[in-house]
Amino acid sequence: AVCSMGNSTSRLYSVLAKTLSSGAVSQHQDCLEQLDSAQLDPIDPKDLLEECQIVLQKRPPRFQRSFVNLKKNAASNHRPIRVMQWNILAQALGEGKDNFVQCPMEALKWEERKCLILEEILAYKPDILCLQEVDHYFDTFEPLLSRLGYQCTFFPKPWSPCLDVERNNGPDGCAMFFLKERFELVNSANIRLTAMKLKTNQVAIAQTLKCHETGRLFCIAVTHLKARTGWERFRSAQGCDLLQNLKNITQGAKIPLIVCGDFNAEPTEEVYREFSNSSLNLNSAYKLLSPDGQSEPPYTTWKIRPSGECRHTLDYIWYSQHALNVNSALGLLTEEQIGPNRLPSFNYPSDHLSLVCDFSFNQDPDRLL
Repeated sequence: AVCSMGNSTSRLYSVLAKTLSSGAVSQHQDCLEQLDSAQLDPIDPKDLLEECQIVLQKRPPRFQRSFVNLKKNAASNHRPIRVMQWNILAQALGEGKDNFVQCPMEALKWEERKCLILEEILAYKPDILCLQEVDHYFDTFEPLLSRLGYQCTFFPKPWSPCLDVERNNGPDGCAMFFLKERFELVNSANIRLTAMKLKTNQVAIAQTLKCHETGRLFCIAVTHLKARTGWERFRSAQGCDLLQNLKNITQGAKIPLIVCGDFNAEPTEEVYREFSNSSLNLNSAYKLLSPDGQSEPPYTTWKIRPSGECRHTLDYIWYSQHALNVNSALGLLTEEQIGPNRLPSFNYPSDHLSLVCDFSFNQDPDRLL
């Protein structure tokens, strides 16, 4: 029954309900790897959204967020490319390690939380989706998103902290998904980040895509840098290593670049300055929401742990400002929406907010470099 995800006679709910339990994942790993997504029946995203909403009917409604139009000049002659960045919170960490003292365990139940995550993705319909802390890739995200038309890539951490949690679902890592109808994969690199010449536990995925509509190449990357205070120099070294890899992949900024990630670093940190001052000519898209276009949002994560309340800006979407325009960006949740118990909650599945931007190509990128 576990391998019958392509059975067209079954209701979509069975796909959601039967995604593997944490105890079954290794047992059925071979079966999962044998599934050819090209042979599975496509899913209508409206049907999947409806099924998610049935599962979530006892929860409060999803928060409403609006896109802010940022492009001043004339409309582009091609459809924008919508990119979504999100640390979705690894299930094993949410239940077993992160100690969200104001979040009831009931709110973290995977059967419902995965539907909240899917609902958020389906609501914004990204062309490219970049996720961190994915520990249900093989049993949930790859089977479902491949049937929605995405090409899927996963790169786990070598020593994931999820593995320390009893009844875990395997290691967490970074995942990238892009719509095959819009893009063709030209090159893909899984990067294990180094710091001080040592291989680290943090990873990145970088893929060069060709846009079918315009014929333009661009590179999209996803990463998740080392967490915690006291590791600033380590994050800085990881950032330098990632930038060097991306310089090679983009031929020194000849290929436009978008980098999504949970950097675990406030804008005051050295790794942020490295990306701001890089020869790749990167800008942070969410700065454009500020009145002067120079300030990051006040927070992208907000939680309460035993040590107290943590409100930080850690998540970013960087882009080649000479080659790409940010047409619009999704506004953040307000403090009132988030509520006094902060994140995650019955309303929202992660302790990090999703970031979503619409990009278009500049007509003459070389002139601006």
